[in-house]
Amino acid sequence: MSSNKMKMLLAIVRDADLDKILNALLEESFRVTRIASSGGFFRRGNATLMLGVTEKRVDQALHIIQENCAPSLDLAVKHATVFVLDVDRFEQF
Repeated sequence: MSSNKMKMLLAIVRDADLDKILNALLEESFRVTRIASSGGFFRRGNATLMLGVTEKRVDQALHIIQENCAPSLDLAVKHATVFVLDVDRFEQF
């Protein structure tokens, strides 16, 4: 596969983890769009982050998201859900 093929990451993260994750992504020059969202059983506050990244940077972005989620003793609490989608076409104007 070509290393310049684009992927779209949709990361749904807890509000409690948002600032740390967002700052870490920006520090590594990822371009991120934040969308306020809510969901889940308890309707806790979430944010959805959208990142357009090259295929070769997907693992780096996933690692940053995972490493910047606060630890929790409650194993039922999921800190982030990330969808990695193929991008058929990408343009900037």
